[in-house]
Amino acid sequence: MAFNTYADISSYVNTIWQDALLVARDNNLMVNLVTVFNDRAGMAVRSNSEYGTATIQSVAETDDLTSQAFTPAVLSSLTPAEVGAQFFMTDQRLESDPFMVRSDAAMELGSAVGQKIEKDLLGNFTSLTGGTVGTAGSVATWAYFYAMLTKLRAQNAPAPYAFVCRPEQWHYLGKAAAPGATVTNAPALQDSIVGQFYVGSVSGVNIFVSSNIAVTSGTDAYAAMFSPQALALDVRRAPRIEPERDASRRGWELNMSAVYAHGVWRPKFGVKALLAADSPDGTS
Repeated sequence: MAFNTYADISSYVNTIWQDALLVARDNNLMVNLVTVFNDRAGMAVRSNSEYGTATIQSVAETDDLTSQAFTPAVLSSLTPAEVGAQFFMTDQRLESDPFMVRSDAAMELGSAVGQKIEKDLLGNFTSLTGGTVGTAGSVATWAYFYAMLTKLRAQNAPAPYAFVCRPEQWHYLGKAAAPGATVTNAPALQDSIVGQFYVGSVSGVNIFVSSNIAVTSGTDAYAAMFSPQALALDVRRAPRIEPERDASRRGWELNMSAVYAHGVWRPKFGVKALLAADSPDGTS
């Protein structure tokens, strides 16, 4: 008996392809949490300065006041740099690819530069000077959270405040405040944690979770609580994609470039926390 099977016609059947999957990336959030400058082009360094303070002295009735110095000193500087990337696609690739490769490539370039800016801003957490809590291996606790908030207030940092940590660090905070834990006097907080893996605001501090925070040696990472003035992004040329035809190579270039600076702006307005970022296994 002869069997008529798929193998008999497999060479004639076109392959069914799902859309090509782009690299998974976490959402970018830092641009909305820091000070952003976009009023200049070019490569000039942007600096800010800080004045000294006056010393109030006791004086007698006939004493003549002595003038004090009131001169600014450079506090922070932002140095622009250019970044870029390119995809080159041949005519044959464009004509034969079953996907919308050109639009997918443009989307990937845009996502990549966005993540680059995000990671650059997050990398400045280690340069904040408003205080430090935790040590290598320290588990995130609400005591650390409120210690950071206290340090910010002691620095007179202007609100609103943001707290940004890795998902593994938020795991410990969320677990500590979830129903069944020792926190029993804040039902609204417990409800928010059950409803979503994100706490909108705790004690006036907006909490965000980002996997773009780099893990240091071992399984630790720096989280931070900060005022918007603590960090800055200086955009000199917004990310742009320029296509260019290369006839001799018979294809198209997609060129992505951007010019920006990033760094600490008012470093005392941010507090960093070195906390464990090991992946939970459900037992801790």
